[in-house]
Amino acid sequence: MINFQPIDWVFVAAYFAVVLGISWWSFRQKQRSTEDYFLASRHVGWFVIGASIFASNIGAEHIVGLAGTAAQSGVVMGHYELHAWLVLVLGWVFIPFYMRSRVFTMPEFLELRYAPQARWFLSVITLIAYVFTKICVNVYAGAVVFQTLMGIDFWTGALIVVVLTGIYTVLGGLRAVVYTEALQTIVLVAGSVIVSVAGLIKIGGWSAFVRAAGADHLNLFLPANHPEFPWPGMVFAPPIVGLWYWCTDQYIVQRALAAKNERTARRGTIFAAFLKLTPFYIFILPGVMAYVMAKSGQLQLASADQAFPTMVATLIPIGLRGLVAGGLLAALMSSLASCFNSSSTLFTMDIYKKFKPQSTERELVRVGRIATGVLVLSGLAWIPLMKLISSQLYHYLQSVQAYIAPPIAAVFLLGIFWKRINGKAALATLVSGFVLGMARLVAELNKAHLGGALYSFANVNFLYFCIILFVVCIAVLIVVSLLTKAPDYEKIKGLTYATTVAEDKAASRKTWGWKEVVLSLVVLGVVAFSLIYFSGPKG
Repeated sequence: MINFQPIDWVFVAAYFAVVLGISWWSFRQKQRSTEDYFLASRHVGWFVIGASIFASNIGAEHIVGLAGTAAQSGVVMGHYELHAWLVLVLGWVFIPFYMRSRVFTMPEFLELRYAPQARWFLSVITLIAYVFTKICVNVYAGAVVFQTLMGIDFWTGALIVVVLTGIYTVLGGLRAVVYTEALQTIVLVAGSVIVSVAGLIKIGGWSAFVRAAGADHLNLFLPANHPEFPWPGMVFAPPIVGLWYWCTDQYIVQRALAAKNERTARRGTIFAAFLKLTPFYIFILPGVMAYVMAKSGQLQLASADQAFPTMVATLIPIGLRGLVAGGLLAALMSSLASCFNSSSTLFTMDIYKKFKPQSTERELVRVGRIATGVLVLSGLAWIPLMKLISSQLYHYLQSVQAYIAPPIAAVFLLGIFWKRINGKAALATLVSGFVLGMARLVAELNKAHLGGALYSFANVNFLYFCIILFVVCIAVLIVVSLLTKAPDYEKIKGLTYATTVAEDKAASRKTWGWKEVVLSLVVLGVVAFSLIYFSGPKG
């Protein structure tokens, strides 16, 4: 546990005061319509959008887990963190269709592109997944952070996380969430940079760090027969998961939908892409630094997952510890707030409004607040069960994304690139892909009791299974579409490249600027450099 001094508590208290102040300001703003509450009146600037996308992505378990995995296995998980190019795909490829359709949710877009059944299926599956994975894991990680960093009892820490985050999410809606996330991004990055620099200084500089870490710990590409992270799986599976997460998941895309216009949304995603470049260097590399220091006796590491908190306790001076702790609290609260807000948007707009289409705007805002409150209570209900989450189950919660992502990614990707894909094919793909993914998860959990073909099915590396499932989903989409009636192209006008009229294409192209193009190329350059530099011995 970190020995907090009064000055550290001042930093933490100041952070909470600013967050609650932003929430109160958001509550005082106009919130009479669903656009006001769920999309911040569609009037959010690029900086806030980019920071909010990044803060939504980075949770406390993300930081602790990345550093812990790096301490144990090296930088290989950096493939997931070098997904900055997929954030660009959101801005350049998907945003024009989302902005033209004026949707609130991703399932709503699927209804416009395919059929109401696709919207229902994706809404229900997404809500279930949010409650039983994102909310569950974030509350657990938040409680651990409070316990590890401040010595606050696990149950008390979990209660504080859920209640405080719930208050500002219920009161302020998306406006409160995105503006607090802009603050949280600054605090999070600043605190993590301090830890990274302190670790590098302690080791003796970059050259000394590279020599001490060794080639294996600084290699993104492990052998093809590696039991957990074979390089072919790490090259092809993360982009599939990333396409789903960054370009089609309500959790992320809702921030871009709150933009003033297409250009602002795209600039926000480019800024988010730059921010997404940082986790590799300020979360993963510090984990390797912890491994180096533990190996040389400079650090006492109880377990790999304690890498980041132990570095904070050992390397960060009094006063700055409060800032770093604020960064971790910012990470967990921003992710939880995003989950609360996105889930309430899905429930209100995709389920409640479908049952009661005559609902007034004020009624929908009220239902959104109630739905958020129910989600907060569900988080509280999880607290007695939190300590049942073992490291093994956490591993399965992480790998479940590889089983959920392929059908959703396939349906969105082919849906905008090929107008011939129809509603029957989309529904068949979503259902069959989900069934196969969940069958794999159940088989994996019960692998010890299986034999023969079932054991082989359960034992395929989860990255390879993700790739196979994506290919199967693509095949289902194409075959079912070609065997059934073509969609009404007039009804999907503007929702695919082929059905978008020339005027809309021209209007979208006018939002492209040379700055956006150059900055996007810079992001791609940094990603390429990172993949090449960390691909073998460094000399």
